[in-house]
Amino acid sequence: MMNDDIALTELEHDALTELVNIGVSRAASSLRKMIGEEVLLSVPSIELMAPHHAARLIGERETDDLVAIQQRFEGAFSGRALLIFPEATSLDLIKAIIGNDVPPDEVVAMEQEALAETGNIILNGCLATMANMLKRSLSVSLPEVIRGDGTRLFTVEHNQPDDGLVLFLYINFSIRNRNIRGYIAMLMDLPSLAALKELIASFIDRVIGDEA
Repeated sequence: MMNDDIALTELEHDALTELVNIGVSRAASSLRKMIGEEVLLSVPSIELMAPHHAARLIGERETDDLVAIQQRFEGAFSGRALLIFPEATSLDLIKAIIGNDVPPDEVVAMEQEALAETGNIILNGCLATMANMLKRSLSVSLPEVIRGDGTRLFTVEHNQPDDGLVLFLYINFSIRNRNIRGYIAMLMDLPSLAALKELIASFIDRVIGDEA
């Protein structure tokens, strides 16, 4: 059962979707500069759910093992962000980024670094843009590549309260004519989500004020 104080109104949900889409479009621009190819990124859906629901949802959608790039963020709202791909998709992504001319044995060697850098660009771009538009700042940790199923990825850490929620974003990539699917998940405790909700409400007030 979701805490009613945390549940987003339709207007807040739309505003958050817009913030995230601006963030990923800026991240796509950074990726385009890195690889010299057109990169299209979109976030068609955003949902707020309990960690075990997020684990079950990704388990239903993806039967392959998962690869995730994780970064922790702290500031006006805190938590950890994950960029998640099915294993096969992550290899597709790496090939799209480093090109088809690289020998297969070198692809494996470069995979970890390329994933970390891609995750850093997308997650940092998304978080920094959101924070900037909400007139706040966040500090973001270095990226860490982790592997496992949804249960492992969404397990609440020992020193964290278990009443947090996951902001779960489905994302579509298109790079070098490859269609690549993935997910962004932001795990936050209830105080952080409450703070984010307040910042979104202030953002909406500013936008409405500017249009008035």
